[in-house]
Amino acid sequence: MNSSAIENVTRPIVPEPIENVYLPKVAVLDRVVDEIHELKTFCWHFEDPAEQRAFKRFRPGQFAQVSLFGVGEFPTSLPPSPTEDETFFTVRQVGSCTSALHQLKAGDKFAIRGPYGNGFPMEEYYGKNLVFVAGGIGLIPLRSAIVYALAHRDKFQRIQIFHGAKTPKELMYVPKLLEWERTPGVDCHMTVDRAGADWTGNVGVVGSLFKKPGVEVPVDNTIAFVCGPPIMFRFVIKDLLGMGFQERNIVSTLERYMKCGVGKCGHCCIGVAYVCVDGPVFTYEQIKKLGEDI
Repeated sequence: MNSSAIENVTRPIVPEPIENVYLPKVAVLDRVVDEIHELKTFCWHFEDPAEQRAFKRFRPGQFAQVSLFGVGEFPTSLPPSPTEDETFFTVRQVGSCTSALHQLKAGDKFAIRGPYGNGFPMEEYYGKNLVFVAGGIGLIPLRSAIVYALAHRDKFQRIQIFHGAKTPKELMYVPKLLEWERTPGVDCHMTVDRAGADWTGNVGVVGSLFKKPGVEVPVDNTIAFVCGPPIMFRFVIKDLLGMGFQERNIVSTLERYMKCGVGKCGHCCIGVAYVCVDGPVFTYEQIKKLGEDI
């Protein structure tokens, strides 16, 4: 066959391989940090360095699916900020999958899918005041946005952090809280419902911190992040609305059973929204329209 004939040969178009969104990537556990009762932080890295680099593009507020081989899979928040070097998640032991995770040791392998969800649109908040209000383990999904904001301190105005728990032993990320408390330009306030002999701080629900002498929460040009148990959420929202906050300037992250993570299974459907793809971050204005109480 001559060269001109070779040039006229029609070759079939080979499509690019399609990535299987349900296929988890293997991760290796680096270390485990005890946080509070039945709750630990698991620091890990992907076995494939390319997967590690790709994953680091996640946004604050997104989540991942964690697979335990031979056991099952569950969704979890991503508390690290993309500005941090280490990847990790903080998980409470509540069922078979999380119990299996809590049995792992450094060097053991599991798998991860993600990141998924919309996340907090932090770039849209540039130039604004940020108010973070977290009850109990509600600080876990807010941690990423807090660390991101501190890493981009020049992009934001005032930053205030209000964290409450039932007892001092149930305060989350205490070393980080103390670090944030010492950060210039950041107001960090903590409270507990029930204090022991060693607690000298505020006693009361997290909303009581708003009324402390010397505490002034700005309303204009401010975004309020709220996350915690339902009873705390309802009362904090009431407090913020009473201060004059607009519903669209209050944001939260919802937790639902997000089995697939990509809006196919319908397990996380609330009204017309899928928490895994339309959320998990919603404004309070959007939450009111979902047709379900938090």
